[in-house]
Amino acid sequence: MTMNGQANLEFAQDFLQKLGTGDADALALLFAEDAKWEIAGDAGALPWLGKQQGKEAIVNFVRDTATLLTSESLVVEDILANEHRAMILGVLASRVNATGKLIETSFVLVLEISNELIGSFKMFEDSFAVSQAARVK
Repeated sequence: MTMNGQANLEFAQDFLQKLGTGDADALALLFAEDAKWEIAGDAGALPWLGKQQGKEAIVNFVRDTATLLTSESLVVEDILANEHRAMILGVLASRVNATGKLIETSFVLVLEISNELIGSFKMFEDSFAVSQAARVK
């Protein structure tokens, strides 16, 4: 079943609310079993970077970010949605606990939604800044 743009907008808002609570299990319920996950970047710098598949990717992401990063700020600037996807645009700042370095970057999350579940999650951010902050020199 394809959802309409308004339903996907509300779905994206629910996604953000669950992400903000840090409840990985509740967030995983929004994903298809075989969901594709991609955060472009230096795959060795942080465990969630690169391509993965399955609900465990979101569970690991929530767990690992809570352990490895300290959130400084998150501003959602806009959410755009149509019958197939929602895009969340914003700016975030996170401190890498191991290095003490600050990541400040704009981001776009692209949620491909089908049958009221996320089938594909992509995050676009300043991957060079992320890598530089995560790597110990």
